[in-house]
Amino acid sequence: MKSITVELADRSYPIVFCPGLVTGADGSEQTVLAAAMGDSIFIVSNETVAGLYLAPLKKLLGDRKVDVYIMPDGEAYKTLDQIDAIIGKLLAAGHTRETTLIALGGGVVGDVTGFAAAVYQRGVAVIQVPTTLLSQVDSSVGGKTAVNHPLGKNMIGAFHQPKMVVMDVETLKTLSPREFSAGLAEIVKHAALADWAYFQWLQAHQDSIMARDSACLMTMIEWSCRIKAEIVASDETEQGRRALLNLGHTFGHAIETLSGYGLVLHGEAVAMGLMMAADYSVRSKTLFESAPAQLARLLTAFSLPTVLPKGLIKADFLQAMGRDKKATAEGLRLVILRDLGRADLTSQIDEAALEQTLAFFLNNP
Repeated sequence: MKSITVELADRSYPIVFCPGLVTGADGSEQTVLAAAMGDSIFIVSNETVAGLYLAPLKKLLGDRKVDVYIMPDGEAYKTLDQIDAIIGKLLAAGHTRETTLIALGGGVVGDVTGFAAAVYQRGVAVIQVPTTLLSQVDSSVGGKTAVNHPLGKNMIGAFHQPKMVVMDVETLKTLSPREFSAGLAEIVKHAALADWAYFQWLQAHQDSIMARDSACLMTMIEWSCRIKAEIVASDETEQGRRALLNLGHTFGHAIETLSGYGLVLHGEAVAMGLMMAADYSVRSKTLFESAPAQLARLLTAFSLPTVLPKGLIKADFLQAMGRDKKATAEGLRLVILRDLGRADLTSQIDEAALEQTLAFFLNNP
């Protein structure tokens, strides 16, 4: 059994790799879950994932008191209404501060469950059991929890670290091709911002990755988790370096907000945002000119979009970018590329370069 520790002093926690744990193929590691929770459990999942993995997970929990909340599937339900519903059920069932919440699902389930755990009775324990590629390599690690607002993505939330993240790579075999590809966008992001060797490895193994070769998936997920764990450990609440993990997200969140939550998957928006960030970096003279083409080839190999949806308006786009959480009183901040494998955060915005990037991708003045 492999594990990676997110080092946060007395709140450190393991990312545990247990292939077959919740898919029912191998229950030998069930003590991993038992060690991290008390006798009262509240599971949050969605309609899709629950039908696949809820019964095996409940079986692992033995005789503990277990209550379940099944939320609708999709980004459109990452709302305060769902938080209210979860808290209502927790209260009605008599759950206390000793309860452990378990998030069984993808990024939406993880974010919603984590935020509910952060605010219920001022904070209870949460265990993340991510079942999508995107949630395994990104959203389940690091303690960011949030719901969306009509004016911006992830605008209502809290930092609330899990007690444990449990990953069963076998769950990825049930993902649709589109959802699998969406997760690869965050992986490309990790490589582009932090590790040129990783970027080259992705290029060399793209066919095996798309075939969902188990050994390749384990290597890839572990590599991404190590990158994220190290960055989170150095800057838990995003006062500086952790903002680099938002490469492509200032553009990507604007795409999601303006397109309507759920119509463009988060990973798809990140892929488009990565292309915009790379283009802006070239135009602002921080990145070599051939880098965007290399990035586009890898994203295309992973069946990810590199061109924006039609109909987005520049004025609306700029307004959505201005609400980005990295913005300060002084204005917008962007994560830029200085090389493939090296990123930087800047508040020195080249307005002409940004105008050119927006005009190029939005195809309107």
